[in-house]
Amino acid sequence: MKKYSVILLFATLALGLCIPPAFAQASGTVKGVCKDAQGNALVDALVVWLNMDTGQKYPPLKTNKKGEYFSLGLTPGKYLVTLYKNADDLKAGKEMDHVKGFPVKLDENPLDFDLKKDTEAAAKGQGMTPEQLKQKQEEAAKQAKESGTIKSLNEKLLAAKTAAEANPPDYDAAIAAMTEATQMDATRDLIWFKLGDYYRLSAPKQTDPAEKQKRLDSAVEAYQKAVDIKKSITNDKDPSAAKNLAAYYNNLADAYYKAKKIDDAVKTYEMAAQVDPSSVAQSYFNIGAVYTNAGRPDDANVAFDKCIAADPTRAEAYYQKGLNLLGKATLQGDKTIAPPGTEEAFQKYLELSPTGPNADSAKALLASLGAKVETTYGTKKKPSKN
Repeated sequence: MKKYSVILLFATLALGLCIPPAFAQASGTVKGVCKDAQGNALVDALVVWLNMDTGQKYPPLKTNKKGEYFSLGLTPGKYLVTLYKNADDLKAGKEMDHVKGFPVKLDENPLDFDLKKDTEAAAKGQGMTPEQLKQKQEEAAKQAKESGTIKSLNEKLLAAKTAAEANPPDYDAAIAAMTEATQMDATRDLIWFKLGDYYRLSAPKQTDPAEKQKRLDSAVEAYQKAVDIKKSITNDKDPSAAKNLAAYYNNLADAYYKAKKIDDAVKTYEMAAQVDPSSVAQSYFNIGAVYTNAGRPDDANVAFDKCIAADPTRAEAYYQKGLNLLGKATLQGDKTIAPPGTEEAFQKYLELSPTGPNADSAKALLASLGAKVETTYGTKKKPSKN
């Protein structure tokens, strides 16, 4: 009996570096006037609005000749609003002032920056106790440090991305950049996730089996740290939080699979399905792929059935299920007898993907079973004549 085998490709998820996608919804308007310590209008200054609830940062708002700024379309919530003298100071993280926790509502939201008044008030202690002044100064210092850290981390992320996307990829340079990033700040889940990616992607390039295993182990360790940090964030209001955590699990599972830790890979794909319902079909398809390539077709088809239950239009799941069933076919004389459901799986694949990458293969396999090959899939019906 001729055996059929297939090596499946696994889908891995990628993340953006800093900004989650915006969602269409009702928004507010912000405006204000910015003045320097002498009371003069700040011209071409930049005001940056960061939504503290979602992490979304809006493009900097530039002041006009009167020191005025204005913008529509900010999502309601609490904001960190930071004033910079110019683009160079913004790039360097050198702020002039900031307001933390400013509430944006659906209507107009005015916020002025008057450094002269602030300086005079601070000097005279008007409306501010010494403790409050000290707290304000500490917050400013903390924010300046945070801005500097973010700038440095983004530089490391960009350097690693550039190295990894070179031709040929320089994964060692990418790993070095991300390792330095974790030493700057080990509390950022994205940094550990990207470090895991570069270890995982570099592993197949290694000719020494011991080095390959070492890199996969390092990938697993980095991904697990990303998972632990992400799960520790309470009241995470990021709308992409579940998808990001599923992405961490997804790539962690792939690292386990490449390290030949089949049970760990399966359990981790299941975790991805649990945290993000939209990833259920993909997660169980990947589990089916793991079991198929591990020579466990029965377990694989249980996973493919779960994939199909979550997404009945997933054509490839039917095809791979058919191949696994066909592997149990027997010969009776010159006739191939396949287990029940084999023909139906290939026919369903052709119905869903009549011109797909495995369409010709599915037709040939059906023909080898003596089954009728449907040829009307994917053809348009001619309009009836009146």
